[in-house]
Amino acid sequence: MARDTTDQTPISSVSELSEYLDAGSKPKDSFRIGTEHEKFAFFRADNSPVPYFGEASISALLKGMRDKLGWDEIIDAGNIIGLAEPAGMGAISIEPGGQFELSGAPVETIHQTCKESNQHLATVREVAEPMGIRFLGIGGSPKWTLAETPRMPKSRYDIMTRYMPKVGSQGLDMMYRTCTIQVNLDFSSEADMRQKMRVSMKLQSLATALFAASPFTEGKPNSLSSWRGEIWRDTDNNRSGLLPFTFGNDFRFEQYVEWALDVPMYFIVRDGSYHDCTHVTFRQFMNSALKGEVAEFEPTMGDWTNHLSTLFPDVRLKRFLEMRGADGGPWRRICALPAFWVGLLYDDAALAAADELTKSWSYEAVETLRNAVPAQGLAASFDGRPLLEIARDVVDISRTGLKSRARLNSEGQDESLFLAPLEEVLAKKATLSDDLLMLYNGRWNQSVEPVFEEYQY
Repeated sequence: MARDTTDQTPISSVSELSEYLDAGSKPKDSFRIGTEHEKFAFFRADNSPVPYFGEASISALLKGMRDKLGWDEIIDAGNIIGLAEPAGMGAISIEPGGQFELSGAPVETIHQTCKESNQHLATVREVAEPMGIRFLGIGGSPKWTLAETPRMPKSRYDIMTRYMPKVGSQGLDMMYRTCTIQVNLDFSSEADMRQKMRVSMKLQSLATALFAASPFTEGKPNSLSSWRGEIWRDTDNNRSGLLPFTFGNDFRFEQYVEWALDVPMYFIVRDGSYHDCTHVTFRQFMNSALKGEVAEFEPTMGDWTNHLSTLFPDVRLKRFLEMRGADGGPWRRICALPAFWVGLLYDDAALAAADELTKSWSYEAVETLRNAVPAQGLAASFDGRPLLEIARDVVDISRTGLKSRARLNSEGQDESLFLAPLEEVLAKKATLSDDLLMLYNGRWNQSVEPVFEEYQY
């Protein structure tokens, strides 16, 4: 998230919080696709991480992108920490360890998403090349220790860095040493949100397996298909993972709100300053818990919006749904991840088929799968079947949904062409993590250094 909101509208009742989410409902012909992707910045001379300050640095990259694009600076405590397209059509932000992120504009087709990401990567390469900087597209930092990883001067990250070790063993790794590809998708009503949330929550671990791309830690294999997936198993379980109430047929906005109200906060922003609020929940905040600590202690809709952005379930509900299960990866996967979910969720017949396929999947069974996938990947089993077989069924549904959407490019091709990386995974019965390990044990002579050359943007 590039910019924390400062909406000063006061909150007078809990019902307004549900109404805020419900206001995201829109007609189906207004549905859009917003794709986010992160990448590790490194110096090509020695594959070392890029610091924030300096002539060749993350801040210099942001300033160079500002000058190329004409986007607005986002400043935090005097430091540039992101860029925003003036009309709200996209943003660039930095993650805690300097991971460089594009939050794409809301577009209508995967063709547009792919063009957008291609243009972004071309522009950032143009800015980065004179500094000797390139970018790595996989899900976990393959070489650097946590101590070697730079820290970005962003106020919300300072608060999170202090808080994470109190609530889980791997929160700092999540912040500083992982990358993801995400897609944000719309809903037309509470009922539509319910069905999409139910299906995507159940299938998120399957997406983790398909997009697994983080088999290395600190220069060696880590015995995992998705290290990033493993990290999320113990980051902060009060605010992440599966939400059992989303599995029901009666899930409503109010239930998400009630859950969110009892999650500890990270911060509030007052007069441009961040106040650490990790000692209170949002419900306590609404009951005047910060009176005497902060001059303007009454909660606002800006506080609620920011709080929603600090919740990390596998599928996050805002005024849209965020698919959060995938590792970062090469350029083709930036297109494949939104294609996978759009095919499943934006065609009525495909959504009904995915719902039917997963109808009998219980919370307990899906939780067991979520715990198995980081180590086993597509070799895991579920409901008496190999996960690989289920993945074939799900990708088939997605492909059918994309063909039914019939959004064609100038050559008459529909969006299903972007599923090619997943079809290759299924045909080979091997994930990107498997490919990387094969290279490590073969041509790379048990070194991770070649990954920086062969999987760079």
